[in-house]
This record gives sequence, structure tokens and C-alpha cells, in this order.
Amino acid sequence: MTQTSHGRQERNGGEVPPRRGRIFADLTPLRSSPHYRRLWLGNTISWVGQAMTALAVSLQVYDLTRSSFSVGLVGLCSLLPLVVFGLYGGAVADTVDRRKLGLASSSGAAALSVGLAAAALADFHRVWFLYSVVALQAVCGALNSPARTAMIPKLLPPEQLPAANALGSMTTTAGMTIGPMLGGLIVGAWGYQAAYLVDAVAFSAALYAMWRLPSMRPERGEGPKRRASVIDGLRFLATRPNLRMTFFSDMCAMVLAHPRALFPAVAVLWYGGDAKTVGLLVAAPAVGALLGGVFSGWQGRIRRHGLAILLSVAAWGLAIAVFGLTRSLWLGLFFLAVAGCADTVSMVFRSTMLQAATPDEMRGRLQGVFIVVVAGGPRLGDFLAGAAADLTSPAVAVTGGGIACVVAVGLLALGRGGFARYDARSPQP
Repeated sequence: MTQTSHGRQERNGGEVPPRRGRIFADLTPLRSSPHYRRLWLGNTISWVGQAMTALAVSLQVYDLTRSSFSVGLVGLCSLLPLVVFGLYGGAVADTVDRRKLGLASSSGAAALSVGLAAAALADFHRVWFLYSVVALQAVCGALNSPARTAMIPKLLPPEQLPAANALGSMTTTAGMTIGPMLGGLIVGAWGYQAAYLVDAVAFSAALYAMWRLPSMRPERGEGPKRRASVIDGLRFLATRPNLRMTFFSDMCAMVLAHPRALFPAVAVLWYGGDAKTVGLLVAAPAVGALLGGVFSGWQGRIRRHGLAILLSVAAWGLAIAVFGLTRSLWLGLFFLAVAGCADTVSMVFRSTMLQAATPDEMRGRLQGVFIVVVAGGPRLGDFLAGAAADLTSPAVAVTGGGIACVVAVGLLALGRGGFARYDARSPQP
């Protein structure tokens, strides 16, 4: 039996039609595909472990240097490999067996966590070593993510992709909220090495899920077979206006209206708060994103995915703009949560469009571009928000950025009217 027939048989065998009145997250993908269920569960567990390690590394760097700048360099060490290897990893995922690539990259990440634990146990505390491991972890992540994401359309039918992406958003958000809390507790009780060891063990769930998958070679079109090229992927994207719009719309939100860098100043100047207030501001969008995933059952009934993306990005910008006008902490947290929920809706439909409207031989490379935008956009937004706040004020930077996001996405909608008419029943890239 070929891989294609195996995938179709599995997809059709346990398919459950969605209920029209569904409110909570659609769990049909977890019920209908054992492969997807194992992959989702393994990814959820490993996300928690990776978030624990990220916090532990930041705490260890600060413990060694007592420098916030040195802690900030941890993010830079991960950004550059994510951008470079995000594109390269997508091309590799369109060339080799994605299952094998996922196994190799997950094994590499687990080995790096073991290395961190061994160094901590041996009292080898060097900042350069931590930076190096963080960079290598980013390389493994950049190779793993395109391969793993490109597998999903081969495990599930198109109508289940929105539900699968909503479940994926819950994985990410839960990992980023639960992971740091567990990491702080474990580091406080047993030290850095304990957090790193737990992360290494957590990777076993992802490795088991990958190991159980069948071969996941990319489908290749007619013509001579050659190694997938990053340039070919970018050329493909340049001629597919609907797919380009998914990236442009996300950049409107993440570059123009991303106030994360201003939260420390906002906590003090607007609310008279402290570090705990900053923590609440950081957590609010994550809570909203998690709720957006939990109450995502309605998304499977939406067919106009382009319109849903435009509206959700505009909702993000509007919520950020209103957040910039309020001086009540609880109102501010509410609007940040609304923004986080809108971002989840946007992410679900953007990911679904990329998976459904992209041929299998190009999915890895498009997911690589997705990684670059997701990783680079918020960091560019941090810089832009900080510069605008220094030139004007935090209030102007936050509210002005939200308004700029709404205006920009409106101009995009006017310039590419076909995007709002995109129909999931006939996906056109």
C-alpha cells in the first residue's frame, strides 16, 4: 500500500462530521487519526519541556552575569539560526523523508538538553557554552518545525485542518504558560540540571510519535527530480498572491502593533506597578490565545478564510489601540487578552491556508518562510515600538501602532480584494 493510499484510508476511516453548534475545540483530528494524536501529544509535552529549558537558561545566564543585556542576547542567539535555518530547513523538508528529518532534529534537541544537564552537574558554568547550545537548539527547531507541520495535511482531510491548527495553538500557548511555571519551581527546588533533564525526557514523547509515523516523503510533481531549492520556494510564493497575503497580514500585527517591549514602562507609568504587573501584562495575551484555542469549535464552519484573517488582524490592532488608551489595569489586561484571542484566530486560518493551498512538494519551504515571519516579526515590532516610545511616549507608540495595524490591513484588503473572497472549498494559492 502506498503512502498516499494509506493516508487516505486513515483519514476516511474515522472521520466524524463536525457538529454545527460546536463551541469548544473540535477534537475530531485527535479521534480520527492515531498518528496525528500521537504527534500532537508528543509535541505538547516537548513544548512544555522546551519552555522550561528556555527559562532555566535565562535564569542561569543572569545568575552568572547579573546582566539583563546578557539575558537579552539569549534571544538574539536563537533568532539568527531560526531565520537562516528556517528557510533552509523548509527546503530540506521538501527533499528528504520528513519523518526521518523530524526524528533527527528531535534527537539533536534532546541531546543538547542532556548536554546542558551534564554541564550543570559538572559545575561547568560558562555563558558562551549556554549561548552556543541555545543557537544549536534553534537550528534543531528550525529543521523540525517545517517537517512536522508539513506532515499534518497528509494525516488529516482538508476540512479538519482548522481544528488541527487550533489544537496546535493550544499546544504552543500551554507550553509557554505551563513550561515557565514548572521550570521556575524545578530550578528553585532541584537546580538547573533538573529542568534540563526533564526537558530531555520530555522529548521522548515527540520521538515516539515520529517513530510510529509511516514514511513521509514529499510528493514531487512531474519533471526531473532535483533537490528542493529555497529560491524556488520564494519564486513560488512570489506568484501566489493569497499565500503572500497571509504573511503580509501577520506582519501588520506583529511589526506595527506589538507592544511587548513597552510592558515594563507601561507597568510603572500607567499602573504604578512593579515586576508582578509586567508578568500580568505578558501573561494576558497568552491567556487570551489559550481561550481562543479552547473555544475554537466554530472555526471549522468558516469557509472565507481570507476574510477571517483580515478581520482577526484588524481586531488585534483595535484591541491594542484601546489598550493604549486605558489606565485601568484590569481593562488593559482584558484588551490584551482579546488581542491574544484574535491572534490565535488569525494563526489558525493562516496556517490552514498554507497547508491547504500549497502543493505538498512546497509545503516545507512555505513553512520555513512562516517560521522566519513568526520569529522575526515580533522582534522587529519590539524595536519599532521601543523607538516610537522614545521619540514620543508609550501611549502614542501603543495606540498609534494599533491604529497603524488596522489601517495597513485595510489597505491590504483593498489592494488584494480576492483575498477576502478566498473559499476553503476551492483553495487557490
